Amino acid sequence: MPDRQPFSIKQLSADDLEKYITQLADLLHACVHAGASIGFVMPFSQTDAEDYWASRVLSAVQTNSIIVLAAIAGDELVGSVQLDIDTMPNQPHRAEVLKLLVQPGFRRQGIAKTLMLEIEKIAEEHTRSLLTLDTRTGDIAEPLYTSLGYKIAGVIPGYCLDTFEDRLDATTIMYKTLQ
Repeated sequence: MPDRQPFSIKQLSADDLEKYITQLADLLHACVHAGASIGFVMPFSQTDAEDYWASRVLSAVQTNSIIVLAAIAGDELVGSVQLDIDTMPNQPHRAEVLKLLVQPGFRRQGIAKTLMLEIEKIAEEHTRSLLTLDTRTGDIAEPLYTSLGYKIAGVIPGYCLDTFEDRLDATTIMYKTLQ
């Protein structure tokens, strides 16, 4: 693990996302290859990672339906998280936290916690009072979410394919009411 480095949090515009697309792809690729259960399974290439950001996230940022935060240490993008604010008309108070990612070599430095706290502030700025997310049951992120005040709504068995193995993993659905 590199020495603890100062980092800043930046909300990415569509132009920023295009500028950082290679680093965002590197981040996603590294996290999936480290075992993160974030929607992808092996084999997962760098091109797959770039396609995700370019085809799925960029258009959502352009239409203001998803907000992307990035953690930057020096010139390196080392983490990100997304907030989906594109909810149905009966859910204008809710948003979903997506894809909390931290480069494996930069973990345990407070980056994930800082990204989550910042995404909560942005949710409040968008008048969202309820955040939801899901995480693989028993994953290393689950205690982080609990420490930040997220409550478990339930566990769904057999929710998704494991990143590496031919098996189904459960997911834990969590929520937090913002003040």
